[in-house]
Order: sequence, then structure tokens, then C-alpha cells
Amino acid sequence: MNKQTVIFDLGGVLIDWNPRYLYKKIFDTEEEIDYFLKHIATSDWNEEQDAGRSLVDGTQLLLEKHPDPKWKEAIHAFYDRWPEMLGGAIEGTVAILKKCIDNPNLRVYALTNWSAETWPIALREFEFLHWFEGVLVSGAEGMRKPAPAFYQLMMDRFDIDKSTAIFIDDNQRNVDASHTFGLKAVLFKEPSQLEKELEYMLRM
Repeated sequence: MNKQTVIFDLGGVLIDWNPRYLYKKIFDTEEEIDYFLKHIATSDWNEEQDAGRSLVDGTQLLLEKHPDPKWKEAIHAFYDRWPEMLGGAIEGTVAILKKCIDNPNLRVYALTNWSAETWPIALREFEFLHWFEGVLVSGAEGMRKPAPAFYQLMMDRFDIDKSTAIFIDDNQRNVDASHTFGLKAVLFKEPSQLEKELEYMLRM
């Protein structure tokens, strides 16, 4: 039997990462948190660090763009206190990962948008990150999802046939890009839904 490949995203699928865990300690109201994350430390800004920009440069850019002293602590905290954004493992998905790892007919990898500088923290915190046959980290490669080149690099680096692979991600944008690339994908919502979809797609 030819082996199939399962490729996991990490944040939001296997790891509960949410900046709000940190900023609830810094701001007094949800409105302040919303404003900060929507207008200052935005997803677009954070993704540039995921694509390889240094944390120092990313932080300095925000400090210069938002010089009001009231934002200084919160801007520095994004990476100075980054581990406080980690809510722990999503245990139901870790159990699915273990099932995939133990299946001799599956190859299992990870494809993640993650800063190269915070990645070592995650490796120390989550033992299951060492289970994969290989992991592609955007910050180390200088590219990120949803760029087609990042999906292609995954195929090339680990000699994966995309016609026999399935990608799992919690971001619709990345799932859509995977489909466009020709790689089957599952939009992760919660572990029981993922398990059912994988069982159907892999006949596990």
C-alpha cells in the first residue's frame, strides 16, 4: 500500500495560541484589547515576523508607527512576553496526531507560519512537536502560507506527492490556497470534526 501524507498546521490546530491570553493582563477592557490587536499589533504585522522579519525590527517598526507612550508596554510585551500567549496543547488534536504517527501507512509532517525566533520556545514547551518526520517553519524559510511557493517547498523538501497528501489548517485562506495548489485540505474547527473527516479521507 502506498503511503499517504498528513500535514498539520500547528497554531490553532495543535497548539492554543492567542494574544488575548497576554493582553488580558495588560489592558483593563476587551475594547482596549480589540483596538490594540486590530489597529496596532495586527495579524498582518505579526505575519511579517512569521515570514522572517526579526522580532527586534518588527517591534521597532510598531514603536515608530505608534509613538504614543500608552502603547509602549503593550508593543514590547508582544514578543518579550510571547510565551504567555500559549494556552497549551489542543489535546484532542494531539491524540489524532498520535494516531496518525502510529499508522504505518502514513507519513506525518507540519507546515507552520511561525517566527524562527519563537519556534525554539514551542519546541521546548510541546514534546509532540518532535514527533513529525519533518517540519517546515515559515520564519526559517523566509516565506509563509498562503504563498504557493511555500506549499511547493514542502513538497520538494520532503519528497511529498501532493496527490496523496492532506493538509490541515484552521485558516480558511490557507485551506483555499492549498486547494488552489492542488493539495487536498481540511479546515480544522475542532478535534471530533477533524477525526471524522480524516477517517473518511484516509479510510483510517
